Amino acid sequence: MFVFEGQAEFTYADSYLHYYESGMVSAPDGRTLQAARSYKWRQLDNGHIEVLFDDNRFFHTFSLAAPVAEHLCGADHYVVDYGFSGWPEWTSTWQVTGPRKDYTMFSRFTRQ
Repeated sequence: MFVFEGQAEFTYADSYLHYYESGMVSAPDGRTLQAARSYKWRQLDNGHIEVLFDDNRFFHTFSLAAPVAEHLCGADHYVVDYGFSGWPEWTSTWQVTGPRKDYTMFSRFTRQ
């Protein structure tokens, strides 16, 4: 099992919540790698949340009433289920399937 441990930060600018995560990934064989990723989140007029990659490409949208979204990456299919019921702690569970991928990724976010 791979484990990522790090920090995630939201900052507000230009009508977006800028999300940035960074930390270390531990591989099953004991190797560690630095990792970082960023996204842009914003609320649309219909109340949905739009998530973009940091280069402004579309990633997915979801609503707080039904916080589930999908993303196709080539033939690989990503489905995320966000859990906001314990806010400000929240979770995301990704189920990824396709010809090159088959895994579940669970993330838990806690406030420091």
